[in-house]
Amino acid sequence: MTAADYKRRRRTLAKAIGPQAVAMLPAASEVVRNRDVTYPFRQSSDFSYLTGFPEPDAWLVIAPKRAEGEYVLFCRPRDPEREQWDGARLGVEGALAQFGADQAHPLSELDTLMPTLLDGRQQLYYPIGVDAALDARVLGWVRQVRAQARSGATAPETFITLESVLHEQRLIKSPAEIALMRRAAQISARAHGHLMRHCRPWMGEAQLEAEFQHHCARVGARHLAYPSIVAGGERACVLHYVDNAAPLRDGDLVLIDAGCELDGYASDITRTFPVNGRFTAAQRTIYTLVLRAQQAALERAQVGRHWNEPHEAAVKVLTKGLVELGILSGKVKDLIKDEAYKPYYMHRTGHWLGLDVHDVGRYKQDGEWRRLEAGMVLTVEPGLYLKPDAAIPEPYRGIGVRIEDDVLITEHGPEILSAAVPKDPDAIERLMQRG
Repeated sequence: MTAADYKRRRRTLAKAIGPQAVAMLPAASEVVRNRDVTYPFRQSSDFSYLTGFPEPDAWLVIAPKRAEGEYVLFCRPRDPEREQWDGARLGVEGALAQFGADQAHPLSELDTLMPTLLDGRQQLYYPIGVDAALDARVLGWVRQVRAQARSGATAPETFITLESVLHEQRLIKSPAEIALMRRAAQISARAHGHLMRHCRPWMGEAQLEAEFQHHCARVGARHLAYPSIVAGGERACVLHYVDNAAPLRDGDLVLIDAGCELDGYASDITRTFPVNGRFTAAQRTIYTLVLRAQQAALERAQVGRHWNEPHEAAVKVLTKGLVELGILSGKVKDLIKDEAYKPYYMHRTGHWLGLDVHDVGRYKQDGEWRRLEAGMVLTVEPGLYLKPDAAIPEPYRGIGVRIEDDVLITEHGPEILSAAVPKDPDAIERLMQRG
């Protein structure tokens, strides 16, 4: 992203909230892992979207039409002693010179200056209810303004959650965001293909996990978007299995749900393939059913279709298939109405994708499923999870399959960003046999 991209985003937000409002947003803080060790820092997605500022504990204020400048940033000051231990800080100087702030102040001035930034504004936008300490601090600033009412100060009378505006803005991706997400998906897709080529019976799940992360990191995507799932055999029936601690048995499938993060933007891909490179007849039957469901869902991922149509299409294919396999019995329409498929397909067919792997934006508007628009990015990820249960015909017991792609909605139809990794069963077998 360029400085112009961030400036454009802030201007869009300022226009949306209007000249009588003010918006404030804290950055993320470092989190202690144990003793004096912290987790690797990741900036708040909302804060990153509006500023690109990479350091913890900063504060952003956007005050439309403010004479002294609309964009105010509070941040940690330069500190040579701490920088000796932890690395260089941007400080107030960096906030002004590198990140385009109209004004910048050290964090020590936050409590003094914030009431002056609130004075005269009618509406206050901030992340209401996210953190009780944050709510208390904001109310303290508002009370300070109210205490000066006899001197002509006026405090905001209306509090509005910032997410109601900002998250809708984030939902439609810009060309620059799409380019980043396309690249992230390509990196992850190639890493999945690498795993297919190198998987062998009795390798450890953790070994494939490490191979995926290494493949992404060596081409520039050092961080993953979420903990990888590498689930062999019946462990694939556990949706968020992340132990990744078992060996991969000859004759089993392995389900791998993994994606890199590139400059803050997530990819999210799942592939399921045979550990030994050959699907059994039963595995191929279940896999093909899930693939047909995904294809049906992708056909509905079109501009003007509503959000739930891909899910409805996938459910219809899966339910019909479960009847044909003898796992369900009855009329497909009635089984869908009764949600009889849910013991075997218990999640939705997709979610928004962006700076967060489960990205922001409403799925409904005015109580109705929202319509898909060009620039939205979502996953399409049907699955079947047939636990080793006596109610399931013996050949299919313990088979878990999910197929997931990252999809950009365009005026010309869906663009599958993750298309570089195969999902046709014959293509998967050919790739694995080449090694």
